[in-house]
This record gives sequence, C-alpha cells and structure tokens, in this order.
Amino acid sequence: MNLHADVALPVSNALGEGVVWCDREQALYWTDIHAATLWRYHPHGGTQQAWSMPERLACLALCATEGWLLLGLATRLAYFHPASQTLLPLHEVEAGLPTRINDGACDRQGRFVFGTLHEPRDGGARQALGGFYRLNHDLSLQRLSLPCVAISNSVAFSPDGSTLYFCDSLTRRIQCCDYGDHCGLVRTFVTLDEPHGEPDGSTMDREGGLWNAQWGLGRVVRYTADGRLDRIVTLAATQPTRPAFGGTELTTLFITSARDGLDATALAVQPQAGALFSAQPDIVGLAEPRFAGLSPQLYRSTIRSSGT
Repeated sequence: MNLHADVALPVSNALGEGVVWCDREQALYWTDIHAATLWRYHPHGGTQQAWSMPERLACLALCATEGWLLLGLATRLAYFHPASQTLLPLHEVEAGLPTRINDGACDRQGRFVFGTLHEPRDGGARQALGGFYRLNHDLSLQRLSLPCVAISNSVAFSPDGSTLYFCDSLTRRIQCCDYGDHCGLVRTFVTLDEPHGEPDGSTMDREGGLWNAQWGLGRVVRYTADGRLDRIVTLAATQPTRPAFGGTELTTLFITSARDGLDATALAVQPQAGALFSAQPDIVGLAEPRFAGLSPQLYRSTIRSSGT
C-alpha cells in the first residue's frame, strides 16, 4: 500500500529531527538540530512555538514529571522546562571524542536509550566511534553492549519492550536484539538495497510494525515484525528524518525532514524540504513512553544540597 504525506507545517528546518507526540498537551515536539532549536506545534489550534538551545539539540523525550522534557544536546543530557526555560544539565557524553548525541527514545520501562555519531574534525570520512547508552531511573548513565557506530539511528522498541531496534545509517542495515536489563545477540532486521538511501529515525505502531524514515529516498516505509515491507509513504522531500504517530487517536503519522546538504538546484525542485509532513495510514500508533527517572525537582534539590 502506497500513501502520500502532505505538508503539515512549512517550517523549512535545516535538520528537523526527534519528533515526539505529547498526549497530555496534544502537541508535537521536535528539533532543528543545526539551528539549535526546540519546536512545539498544536495541530488543532495551529499554534507553534520555538526555543533556542545553548547548543545543538539532537533528540528529546517526554518526562513523567509534568511540564518537563529530557534533552539530548550535542554534548550532554539535560532536563528542560519550556514554560520557565529552566535547563538542568545531567551528563556529558563521550567527552573528548569527536562525536555528538544523535537519535534516542525511551524504552517501555521509561529509561532513555540514545546513540552518538562521529563528526570528523578534518572533513574526512565518518568512522564507527560512537556508541549506544541508557539513562537509567537513578540517572546513572550506562553504555550498552551494542556495536560501535558512525551514525546512530532508528532507536525504537517493540510494543512489549522485549526487542530493541537500532542502526548505523552508513551500513544501510537496521539491526535488533532481545532487550531487558542487558542487550542480547544482535541480528539483522532489514537491509536497504537502494545505494542512495539510508535508514534514519523510526517509530513503532500498535501491531508491532516499524516505520522507518529513509534519508535520500523521500519516503517512510513500514516493516512488519518479521521484516517484510508492506507500506510506503512518499513525501515531497528527499530527506525525511523521523516519523511519529500523533493526534487524538494516534492515527496521524507526522514526519520531520531536512534541507541539510541540498544545493540551490535541489531546493528548487523540492522547496518543501525541511517541512513537517503528515499522512493518514490505516494503522494506530503507540503512546510515546515517558522518562520515568528521578524527577527534575528532586534532582535540582540534590544539586543544591550538595553545593554543585
């Protein structure tokens, strides 16, 4: 089955990413990484708002604590409260390495799993220097026993939380493993045969299908739990970055996209690149898990009492 996504919001993001639906606010959050900007959009009212970040914002998660977000900034994790613009830094990540945080999502237990990517300082080729990490409930940071990557992406979890999906985009292969307190044996879920496409961000639906944005191919595809491709959503932008189900009944598929790397000729052909898109598939999504770790208020009181 083939569908087409339309423009939901013509925002012209340089590198739109990290889109998540907040059921409490009935709103979308996402980031424009290169612009170091957090976006929020209420589809029903048509209102939007943006916050500037102190550094590039790569990914984010909703928090169980009302009004707070967990941010994956380029070099660190942090809590953020949009209403008061309060930022509480948590952990530096891979300090000293030429990497930054990239894709991330909460597991079904409310822990935040994310990966990093290599940013060559000399303009050379990316190397598999990055890794995958988990921010646990007690705010401890744990490196997961997964392969090193050049560009982490496609972090997603099966509906029952027992399978973790992830990829290194440069390999054009989405992998998976049994998941719990530890990661099991890594296996290949699907491989992209198209040489000009790469797997980017993913989300899951209620039936256990994985929806993957395919950078360079102008599409989001759905893979069944056994790895069969059964739906394709096309859009008027060659660089979709991440899908997320939203709307009152979680029946709308929202898709972020990017203008990054497109020259004037390419942008003339696809002027909608960088927009937020949406489509109406015939499948229902899953509510986004919330980070259920130590609350920002308790964390802030701990910082104050320790004098740090």
